[in-house]
Amino acid sequence: MKIDIYKTKERYFNWKETAQNSDLEGLSKKNSDLIKRYIFDMENGLNVAIKCGKGSRSYIRLNTLRIRLCFLAKEFEQRYNLNNLANLTEEVLMKFFCDMRNGNIKRKDGKEYQSVADYVKCFKAFWHWHMKVNKKNGNEILDITADLDTSYTKPRWVYLNEEQFKKLCDNAKYEYGVLMMFLLDSGVRSPTELFNIKVSDLYNDCKEVYIRDEVSKTFGRRIKLMLCSDFLRTYIKEKKLKPEDCLFKEINYYVANRYLQRLAKKLFGDEVSEAGKKFSELTMYDFRHCACCYWLPRYKSESALKYRFGWKKSDKIHYYSEMLGMKDTISEEDLLMDVTKTELEQRMAQTEKENTILKDKVTFMEKKMEEIQKLTEVLFEEIGERKNK
Repeated sequence: MKIDIYKTKERYFNWKETAQNSDLEGLSKKNSDLIKRYIFDMENGLNVAIKCGKGSRSYIRLNTLRIRLCFLAKEFEQRYNLNNLANLTEEVLMKFFCDMRNGNIKRKDGKEYQSVADYVKCFKAFWHWHMKVNKKNGNEILDITADLDTSYTKPRWVYLNEEQFKKLCDNAKYEYGVLMMFLLDSGVRSPTELFNIKVSDLYNDCKEVYIRDEVSKTFGRRIKLMLCSDFLRTYIKEKKLKPEDCLFKEINYYVANRYLQRLAKKLFGDEVSEAGKKFSELTMYDFRHCACCYWLPRYKSESALKYRFGWKKSDKIHYYSEMLGMKDTISEEDLLMDVTKTELEQRMAQTEKENTILKDKVTFMEKKMEEIQKLTEVLFEEIGERKNK
């Protein structure tokens, strides 16, 4: 059974229980009814867009949709006095999201929105549902979301090179040191995959780990652990963990992040890492980025790297690594084409054969010279004896 770290299912049903008996807080009745109908349809897999996967949406997705749609509806009501999302025009929609991207519309804390595309995609999904529902009733609704910008601005993260990572591990508490080694080695998603890994998911004396299908965001995979096997074996013994226990059951996700942030700030200061985020903002998820940077130059096959990290698309490799820590490893030998290398290898083989023959000839001549020298010495001795007579 998958552990729900964020309690997404519980949060959704708590919201649903309240929503079924009253209007959504801060929204007009029309907007409230429209959003609730959409969310309940998504829960049941009804009126899903043609290009999207069929079936009900996950509780994570349902919570994301309801939170973002309620936010957008409130903004439209307050800014444009729009009490019915069905009456939204393309001009108003485009201007709103343009202002979000330009920083004219800011968050409550005064900072700019970093992932406007997430809100755009959420609204596009809602509007396409609205179009489909109306089409069933014989009403054609224009797609006012067609020209919305869905591009992403790459989020910043904390990059640790190998020296910094080692320093962090050396100064961390024992259990956090093991945790970090495992995160760098495996590259698993944290916290969703990480805190669902059981001791029984470790194989071959802790040299392999199986991330099960039900806990993975994409697909299950069994990968080799090349760095942390010894640490895990000792850790399991010291913590007296049983096969059915979660590997890091004693570690709390939120507490761990706060601890890592304090430790990173203590060791590296409040400086900005190469990936754009301060060391003091380090989280466990950043280790997935660091793991990608670590394993990228070590894997010969792109498909094998994607399997290790549970990716279906190659663009994730650059997204997570940004090519940090890469080195130019080309050599003069790499400049030689395969055909040229083959020809050179043949020539070298021929040269070696000729050298062997020459060596044999030299050895033969040396033996002959030794025999001639011995005969010459004997001849000189005989001549000397005859002169003495």
